[in-house]
Amino acid sequence: MNQYYVYIVKCKDKSYYTGVTNSLERRIEEHNTGKERSAYTYNKRPVKLVWYEVFSDIEEAISTEKQIKGWSRRKKEAIINDEWEKLVEYSKNYAQYGKSSTGSD
Repeated sequence: MNQYYVYIVKCKDKSYYTGVTNSLERRIEEHNTGKERSAYTYNKRPVKLVWYEVFSDIEEAISTEKQIKGWSRRKKEAIINDEWEKLVEYSKNYAQYGKSSTGSD
């Protein structure tokens, strides 16, 4: 069974980079050795792996990567810190849709 990894690395400048790979160890090494001069992380090395999730379906992994890439910094930090419950609170529409209708939250 194939495994695919969606991962987040923290760069030297404290920015985050999200990617997908079938070999997490190799990919992190590539980021840190500067394999691709045109890569986002090339001038932001070293990078440190701060989060990853394993998938068996490449399409699901790619979809998740794209979703996370569109997230705000604090949403990324929520999953890095295993605070998944904060994702709704940090969503763009929380003020409109995230609060209970009774106002007791």
